[in-house]
Amino acid sequence: MRKEILFLTALASCLSSFGQTFEKTAQGGKFQTAQPTLNGEVIFYSPSIVRIVKYPSAEMPEKKSYPIIKTPEKVEISYKQNGNTVSMTSGKMTVTLDVATGKVTYTDPQGETLLKEKVEGTNFIPRKDVNRDAYTVSQAFSLEPEEAIYGLGQRQSGAMNHRNQQIHLSNGNTNICIPYFTSEKGYGVYWDNPGISDFSDTPYETSFSSQVGLCSDYYFLYKDGTQDGVIACIRDLTGKATMFPLWTMGYWQCRERYKSPDELCGVLDKYRKLQIPLDGIVQDWQYWGCDSNWNAMKFMNPRYINKMDDKEALRYLPNGEDKNARYPKPRFKSPEEMVEYVHQHNAHLMISVWASFGPWTDQFKELDKMDALLKFETWPPKSGAHPYDPFNKDARDLYWRYLSHLHKMNIDAWWTDSTEPDHLNPKESDFDLMTADGSFRSVHNAFPLTHNQGIYEHQRAVSDEKRVFQMTRSGYLGQQRYGALSWSGDVVSSWDVLRQQIPAGLNYTLCGIPFWNTDIGGFFGWEYNNDCTNVAYQELHVRWFQWGCFMPLMRNHCSSPMMNEIDLFGKEGDWAYDAQKRIIELRYRLLPYIYSLDGAVVQEDGTMMRPLVMDFAHDRKAILLDDEYMFGKNILVCPVTEPLYTKKVEKNKGVTTVPDIAKASAPVEVYLPKGTKWIDFWTNETVEGGQHIKRECPVDILPLYIKAGSILPLGPKVQYTTEKKWDNLDICIYPGANGEFVLYEDEFDNYNYEKGMFSTIKFNWDDASRTLTISDRKGEFPKMLKRRSFRITLMQPGKQSAETVMVSADKKVNYSGKKLTVKL
Repeated sequence: MRKEILFLTALASCLSSFGQTFEKTAQGGKFQTAQPTLNGEVIFYSPSIVRIVKYPSAEMPEKKSYPIIKTPEKVEISYKQNGNTVSMTSGKMTVTLDVATGKVTYTDPQGETLLKEKVEGTNFIPRKDVNRDAYTVSQAFSLEPEEAIYGLGQRQSGAMNHRNQQIHLSNGNTNICIPYFTSEKGYGVYWDNPGISDFSDTPYETSFSSQVGLCSDYYFLYKDGTQDGVIACIRDLTGKATMFPLWTMGYWQCRERYKSPDELCGVLDKYRKLQIPLDGIVQDWQYWGCDSNWNAMKFMNPRYINKMDDKEALRYLPNGEDKNARYPKPRFKSPEEMVEYVHQHNAHLMISVWASFGPWTDQFKELDKMDALLKFETWPPKSGAHPYDPFNKDARDLYWRYLSHLHKMNIDAWWTDSTEPDHLNPKESDFDLMTADGSFRSVHNAFPLTHNQGIYEHQRAVSDEKRVFQMTRSGYLGQQRYGALSWSGDVVSSWDVLRQQIPAGLNYTLCGIPFWNTDIGGFFGWEYNNDCTNVAYQELHVRWFQWGCFMPLMRNHCSSPMMNEIDLFGKEGDWAYDAQKRIIELRYRLLPYIYSLDGAVVQEDGTMMRPLVMDFAHDRKAILLDDEYMFGKNILVCPVTEPLYTKKVEKNKGVTTVPDIAKASAPVEVYLPKGTKWIDFWTNETVEGGQHIKRECPVDILPLYIKAGSILPLGPKVQYTTEKKWDNLDICIYPGANGEFVLYEDEFDNYNYEKGMFSTIKFNWDDASRTLTISDRKGEFPKMLKRRSFRITLMQPGKQSAETVMVSADKKVNYSGKKLTVKL
C-alpha cells in the first residue's frame, strides 16, 4: 500500500511539472490538462462500465441523469504511468488517459484498441440557455474505417449501419433519438445529454454534440466483446427490464378507431365466432370526445355513455361527427360494461392516453395553475391543447390521479401516445420554455422516459397484482425498467416503409430496450386508397402481418378510414384471410418459446429481436444485412419486403400479376449466416450456412430457418393465451449441432417473479449421441405444473413441420421436475 502511495505521489508530481495534473480517486482519477485548461474525471462504475466527464469549470457541474440509476461499485483498478499517460485497468478493459491533452483510449484485455477519442476532440462553445450560462458541447472519436456501428434509437433510414450519417437527435413521430451507438467490436458509447443533440460520422471523426450542456459526459461499456455483453452493461447501468404479461404476447386487434363499446365488442365477438385467436383489443382516442376535451381520461363522448339524446353531452361529440346521426339501441350502456364484457370473453383492453390536454379538461386547468404546461402547439391542431411537464413530480402525481379512474375500471394497459411530444409549427423560442428541470431544449429527449416513469411508479405503488404495460410512441435509454415498449410511429403503408421498419426496430433493441413493435400493415393507407380490398394492399398487409408474428408484440393497426379486421379481407378459402389466420395460429403455437424469451430478457438480460451482429459478429455479410434477424437465438426471420404477386396501377388500384395468388410461388433471396447449419422451418430440410439461397415463397409463408441444435418448446392450439395449460408441450429438436433451451414459467401477470416465484427447465441436446437431457426443474411458484408430459420429436425431412401440434411425436415422457435422459 505504501509503495502505491509513493508511486501515485511521484506520478502526480511528475505530471504537475508539465502544467497538468492527475490524482487517483477511489473509482479512477481526476485530471487537469494544461493548454487548453480542461478538468475531468475517469469514474469506473464497474469493471465493464466507465464514465468520462470533462468540464471547463473548476468543479464538476451538478448534473441530473435520467437513464442512469447505477451508483459506482467498488472496482479493483491497477495503474501504470508512461510519460504523460496513465493507464487504468479494471480486468475487463484498460482506459488510457493522456493527461496533457485529455485524450482517452480504450483497449481490451488482449491490448487491442477498441475506441479512441480524437485529439482535442472535446469542445465547449459558450452560450446562454435561457437564464443560465452554458455551452454547446461536443465529443469526437476516431473509429476504424470499415467498423460498423448501430443503435441511435429508431431511425427511418433503412440502414442497419450508421456510418457516414448525419443525424439530428430530437424525438419526433417515427424517429426515436437515443445518443448511444454500439460497435461490431462489442462496445457501446452513451452520450449522457438528454437535450437536443446531433450525431455525425464522417471519414475523419465520429461525434456527439448537444445544443446545451455544462460538461462532456459519456459512458463506455465493454464486457466480453459481444452485444449481449454490452446490453447486460446497459441494463446494469439503466435498470433491468420488467416482465410483460403472457397475454400481451398474443395477438392484438386495433384501429383508429372503434367509435362505441358496441363496435369494439362486436369486433371481439367476430374473432371469437371465426375462431381467430385474440388476446388484446384497443380503445384509441376520442372516447373522451371533442378536441377541446382532449385526453380528459374519462368517457365523455356521448356514444360511450348512452347520452346521444342529451344536449349537454353532445357538446363533447368528437369534431366532425354528425350530431343528428341516430344509431340502434346500444347493447352496452356504459364503458364499465364494455370492460367487463372484454374480460368475460378472455381478452384484455388497452386504452389511449396522451401526454397533452385540451383546454376543457380539468387536468389542463390544474396544470395551468401549477405552471406545468408547455405552451406550444401540439396535436390536435388549433385545439388549444398543450403537453404537460413530466419533469415536474407534482404534475406526474396529478397525471396518475386522473388516470387512476381508468385503472380502477380494470383497464389492462396504457397506450401512452405522442410522448415526443407532438410539436406542431415549432418555433425556436418553444425550446426555451422552462420545465421543472430546465429549458425544454436541455431535457427534450428524456420526455418519454419521465412520462412513462410516472405511470409505472404510481401503478406499482397501488398494487403488484397486475403488471404495468405501456406502449409508448417515443422512447429513451433506460425505458425497459418502466414496463414500456415503443412502436415505430405513424408510418405509411408501403413496401419501402415496411423494409425500413426492420432496421429501425433492430437498432432500437440494440440500445438495450428489448420490446418494440410496428403498426402491422402501416398506419396511413392512402397509397392504396384506404381500401383493404385493394389486392395490392392485401399482399403488403399479409407480408407485414407475417413479420408481426416475430415481433415482441403482434398488433394490427391502421388509420381511419382504412379498416383492418381479418374478416374484411375475405373468408375462409380466400388467400388474404387464410394467410393471416395461419400466422396468428403460429404465433400462439410459439407462445412457450416467446414467453421464455421474455423470461430470458428479465433473468439474463436477453434480447428477443436479435440483429445478426449479436450472434454472427464475425460474418461480415451478416452484420451488414438490414432485412434479416434472429427471433431469440434459434429462429432466423427474413420478412418478405417486395411484392411478388400484385402491383399498383393508375389511381393506386391494385391488380394481380399471376393467375391465382393462392397457388403462386416466387423465390425470395435469403442469406444464411456462416458457422452453422440451418433447417427450413416448413420442410425440415437442412441447408449449409454461409450462402445466399433462393427460397420459394407462396403468399402464406415467409422464409424461416431454425439454427441447427435448436430446441423449440411449442404449445397447443388455443383461442387465447391461457385457454389451456402447458402440460403437454411439443419439444421439437432441430439436429446438426449441440444445443440448449431454458423453458421459463411464472404466474403470467403479477410481480411475484421479482420475489423468485418462477421456474426454469433446461433442455440440452447432444447431437452425436442423439440424446436429450431434461434437467431438474429450478424454482417454484403457486399453482405451478408439478407433473406434465413432453412430446419430443426430432425434426427431419419427411416429417410434418412444427407449425401445428405434432400428430405423431417420436417419444412422450412424463416429467415431475426430476432429471430425465431421452435417447432418440
